Amino acid sequence: MPNQMLIRIEEKSKERLTKLARLEGKTTSQLIRELIDRYLEEHDMGPYVDNLWERIGKKMRAKGFRQSDIKKAIEESRRRHP
Repeated sequence: MPNQMLIRIEEKSKERLTKLARLEGKTTSQLIRELIDRYLEEHDMGPYVDNLWERIGKKMRAKGFRQSDIKKAIEESRRRHP
């Protein structure tokens, strides 16, 4: 079951939002949920980070790096910067 959230908006914005929701055949809550979901999807950093790691991995493999090379580099860095 969805949780409730209390938000405060200007009366004029609330009226406009309610009208737009009705025009789309939705409740104001449905419209707000859709807007929040869309915002979260557009601002989710997960896919960006995954893509970044994939690109880094491809470049490293293309330059001949192996997993053992990375492990050695991490260990060396940790020794130098405890």
